[in-house]
Amino acid sequence: MPEETFVIVGASLAGAKAAETLREEGFAGRIVLMGEEIERPYERPPLSKGFLLGQEAREKAHVHPADWYDKHDVELRLGMAAARIDRAAKQVWPAGGEPIGYDRLLLTTGASPRQLDVPGSKLEGIHYLRSMGDSAKLREAIAHGGRRVVVAGAGWIGLETAAAARTYRNDVTVIEPESAPLHRVLGPEVGEIFAGLHRKHGVDLRLDQGVAGFWGAGQVSAVVTSGGAEIPADVVIVGIGVRPNTALAEEAGLEVSNGIVVDEALRTSDPDIFAAGDVAAAYHPLLGRRIRVEHWANALDGGPAAARSMLGQEVSYDKIPYFFSDQYELGMEMAGAFSPGEYDEVVFRGDLDELEFIAFWLAGGKVVAGMNVNVWDVTDDIQALIRAGRPVDRDRLADAKIALTEV
Repeated sequence: MPEETFVIVGASLAGAKAAETLREEGFAGRIVLMGEEIERPYERPPLSKGFLLGQEAREKAHVHPADWYDKHDVELRLGMAAARIDRAAKQVWPAGGEPIGYDRLLLTTGASPRQLDVPGSKLEGIHYLRSMGDSAKLREAIAHGGRRVVVAGAGWIGLETAAAARTYRNDVTVIEPESAPLHRVLGPEVGEIFAGLHRKHGVDLRLDQGVAGFWGAGQVSAVVTSGGAEIPADVVIVGIGVRPNTALAEEAGLEVSNGIVVDEALRTSDPDIFAAGDVAAAYHPLLGRRIRVEHWANALDGGPAAARSMLGQEVSYDKIPYFFSDQYELGMEMAGAFSPGEYDEVVFRGDLDELEFIAFWLAGGKVVAGMNVNVWDVTDDIQALIRAGRPVDRDRLADAKIALTEV
């Protein structure tokens, strides 16, 4: 029999971990890992955290050492974007290259930043953050301090980059159309805590308004808000969310709906094509619905799960979504998933003023998500509460003297 070929499109964390898992699970066939970036696979959290702050070297972000791919007989093809998939012939066509045949195909194409389409949006000095190159360019722009930095969007990327800019001693203004930072992902109760944190560190928060345009002669010099204010700016950071990179899948006729639609085994509508990471809209067997998770842990866990599924193993990918963030003196971890309007109340345990607490989001008396702020080694307990799927005693939940394992 001819050697089997598994092709992974997307030289990302998910793609690299999938290749690693294929070898660990004993796959002896050909593995091709291709990606459009020229940087070998790396993790993205450092781009808005340690690498951006100059605290971590570039090398630390890479998933594997440079020689790992040759040692494990993984064909790493960088700077090679996939142009199309021929499902009938089971081939991937690189842009301007010869087709690569596959027996199984994994798509880990990730997501791209949403663009601001307003007057002046093409001026120099407007930054988006997705790649290592983006982070290096932004760090150069803010690292010397004394700049006027305007951040569009008070989501995770917006707040983390705002914190980095303040750490470098820049003047920072954040513009956000919602009434609180992180409103869409945390709701107003916890969003207000992040608002207080950033104001305490000197950030000018402009809430309930968006960006209407930019002024400048070649280089951005001001941001115009939807309320008509003009905010002087030397550097602009846009963090208004991402879109999954589904064009390749759509053109191939795969089912797409806010991501590449996959089942709990991460298999697409084509049984020989799989998807993982930011781009995958996966059925979650515990939550009973399809979700798309844009966080690091989903790439870290999803790539290996997809690899095992490609090998024909029984896979039911039911990881609880997990995320972490570091801003100034605040470190946090979050587990769970909900959308605005999907929870009834937030229960706190601990000291909010000292930023040492756990917040729990409840729906129908059940814990659907939890965030621990400067309180550590409780993620497993929070996830156990979510998995239990049973109503909890909110008073015991709020009582820090009662161990979570007893709740």
